[in-house]
Amino acid sequence: MAQAVESGEGRRKPVWKDHNLRVIWFVTLMAVLGSSSVAPAFPEIQQEFGVSSGQVGLLITVFTLPGVLLTWVAGALSDRFGRKRILVPSLMIFGVAGGVCALAWDFELLLALRTLQGVGAAALGALNVTLVGDLFAGRDRTAALGYNSSVLSIGTASYPAVGGALAAFGWYYPFLLPLAAIPIGILVLFSLNNPEPHNEQNLKEYVGSVWDHVKSRRVIGIFANSLVIFVILFGPLITYLPILMSASFGSGPTVIGAVVASTSLTTALTSTQMGRLTSHFSEKTLIRVSFVLYAIALCLVPLVPDVWLLFVPTVIFGVAQSLNVPNAFSLLNEAAPDENRGAFISINSTILRLGQTLGPVLTTAATVLLGLSGAYFAASVLAAAMFLVAFALIR
Repeated sequence: MAQAVESGEGRRKPVWKDHNLRVIWFVTLMAVLGSSSVAPAFPEIQQEFGVSSGQVGLLITVFTLPGVLLTWVAGALSDRFGRKRILVPSLMIFGVAGGVCALAWDFELLLALRTLQGVGAAALGALNVTLVGDLFAGRDRTAALGYNSSVLSIGTASYPAVGGALAAFGWYYPFLLPLAAIPIGILVLFSLNNPEPHNEQNLKEYVGSVWDHVKSRRVIGIFANSLVIFVILFGPLITYLPILMSASFGSGPTVIGAVVASTSLTTALTSTQMGRLTSHFSEKTLIRVSFVLYAIALCLVPLVPDVWLLFVPTVIFGVAQSLNVPNAFSLLNEAAPDENRGAFISINSTILRLGQTLGPVLTTAATVLLGLSGAYFAASVLAAAMFLVAFALIR
């Protein structure tokens, strides 16, 4: 199914100029829009509806929970009925439900609309990667995934600033951003030229085929890789680095935002070079190197004596992300049969969401037992242990 963009004389244009990949980038930007763009409006939402900080946090929980339950379903349905038949309705649900949030007149309605928006979002983060796997092969696939990771990181870094600027005019303005998913859905429907899967397996054959490939040592290693990197991303970095900066250096929101955003910006820049890197090093090697960098970055965080020196570990962490995520996705796409690729990527996306959930919980537990600095050293040990797991399993 994959359409390779060959290098050398047979290559007509660079991967990043491929029209289909550019359409996928718009889907990727929607996939990371739902949480980061609305979080800056939470204080205004609290005032508007008279809710507590715990209650307003439910706007994230109800949005992400459908993804945990439905992402693998969306992937399986895309294998059976085609990518567009799942992706286009998902974009429409995401856009309409997200946009109508701006009109909510009470908090319960806002929660209900966010839940519906989460149903639409469930397919986006998995199917964008699945489409890259459908369209590209070999080094071009890794390069395309690198560019896609770069776009994702740009969205992750910029959406909080965009959402914060819009929230200054009213709590509801950030909720208008998902309306962009509606024209993107139309673009996907009429402009994306992707090879749709031809899967005639019955349910028993389909599940058996997925299981036969998922239980391989390499795939289990990639799934473990995904879980660990999102545990250490959403625990020590995203959740607890702002706490450490405030407690140790008295840093304000602007400085905290700049330091945390440096990770995503570094990932965005480095990911664009993935095609060149994989021409010299294998994906497996780059993944192993990433865990060395993760361990170094996490170990450095509690040791730096000045807040501005935190840019050193966050930049190292960003490089590690760029070496890990695109290459892990590339290996997973390579391991997945064409007729089961949607299920493979969706299972991995579910594991990513589990890592997002476990990261803050495990870091909190480590902080209680070892203190805040000890939690970072524990996370560094976890990254080092994953290096050994990657070395043993991802071959």
